[in-house]
Amino acid sequence: MKTQSKLILVVDDEENIRELLRESLEDEGYRVNIAKNGQEAVEKVRAMNPDTVLMDVKMPVMSGMDAFLKIKESEPDLPVIFLTAFGSSDVAISAMKSGAYDYLTKPFDIDEVKIKVKRALELRELSCLSGRTRPEDLPVINSDELVGQSPLMQEVYKQIGKVASSDATVLVLGESGTGKELVAKAVHNNSHRKDRAFIVVNCAAIPENLLESELFGHEKGAFTDAFDTHIGKFEQASSGTIFLDEIGDMSLPLQAKLLRILQDGGFERVGGREHLTSSARVIAATNQDLTRLVSERKFREDLFYRLNVITLRLPPLRDRRGDTVLLARHFLRKYSAKYGRDVTEIADQTLEHLNAYEWPGNVRELENVIARAVIISQAHVLLPETVDLCSQPILRRHEESSALEGQPPVPQPAQPQPVAADGNGGLRLSDAIQQMETDMIRKALRESGGNKTKAAQILGISRKSLFNKIRDYKLQDRDQ
Repeated sequence: MKTQSKLILVVDDEENIRELLRESLEDEGYRVNIAKNGQEAVEKVRAMNPDTVLMDVKMPVMSGMDAFLKIKESEPDLPVIFLTAFGSSDVAISAMKSGAYDYLTKPFDIDEVKIKVKRALELRELSCLSGRTRPEDLPVINSDELVGQSPLMQEVYKQIGKVASSDATVLVLGESGTGKELVAKAVHNNSHRKDRAFIVVNCAAIPENLLESELFGHEKGAFTDAFDTHIGKFEQASSGTIFLDEIGDMSLPLQAKLLRILQDGGFERVGGREHLTSSARVIAATNQDLTRLVSERKFREDLFYRLNVITLRLPPLRDRRGDTVLLARHFLRKYSAKYGRDVTEIADQTLEHLNAYEWPGNVRELENVIARAVIISQAHVLLPETVDLCSQPILRRHEESSALEGQPPVPQPAQPQPVAADGNGGLRLSDAIQQMETDMIRKALRESGGNKTKAAQILGISRKSLFNKIRDYKLQDRDQ
């Protein structure tokens, strides 16, 4: 980037601040123009088309915030950095929510200002190169859609097409986060049962003593707190489809009852004597090695063969690298719409970084990274630094490359470190976010007296998401 061609507009009612910024930025090779208030800033933006604006908040005639909102109407992608002595959280939050690029308080470090300006100009350049896609022009997203054009995914699609029309039991195998539930939904949606119920049960998320009741139901008075008759998932599914996720975590006694329903469709509710039947199609999934569990007598061999009538194997994301870009753009559209964000592009450098990462958490990890990046992005283009703030792909990739080249790996702190305001510490933000979520989950569990349904409501997430986080963060033994 040639700095000489870049024009910076400095807006401040204090002459000493204006001259300090002018001199410092001209020393860096930028062209600099100045304005004394917000009204003058609006006029100069229209007349001069600057590349970046440094603007004070509190000024006579028109405030910096009012000027910014007017500028944004005609130049929505122009990066504006606020500089102010009024560093209250309200001002900062208001500026960032309104779409400001960044925010610094006086007295500021001039070197930090230079860094901010350089990054803002890079963003401006990327915005101009990438073009502009309006949010309303983006296609409608189907959140249940399987995304991928790689040969491995094409094979999965073929297999789904072959098995969907039958009533055979299907076993979906794949690492955690590969999208096994989406495959199950695709099988159901392409079957003659598509207009009937699709019921999901996560066998790992429900305590063993409750899973039997969840699957088969219970009669009133069957156990303590059984105040009413409960209809189980197999009855709810009726002639639809029931998806049993994490089937490898099911206890042996429950496996026996599941085997029976697979054999003849028969079962009884907990505490009941009435013989009931279900014609629901069963699709099961696991990330575990069931053959190993069978050899270790942790999974019934006869149930394994009943489930393993048709097997669909879902490849990990690292084996379908050609799909990473497709998925990233899919999630960008999904979460831009969900969170009402005007983020419509991913920079080429960002896509290169995403492609270089191994994605141990598979599609779920990629989705999480893009969702967070959309939320914190201050522009319509996702930059590498924005994605880096959400995860650690670049750091981990550098460690792997350094190890291969015989170089010492990038040192990492033993505990999560504070994140710098400009994102320099962002490579450890995922640890901070995990710690924050862990603390919030513990607090919600305490406030709800251990009731996870209430805790999920307090946190504003689904019960399933709460169970997944409890499992992922290994909170079972400490917070049950």
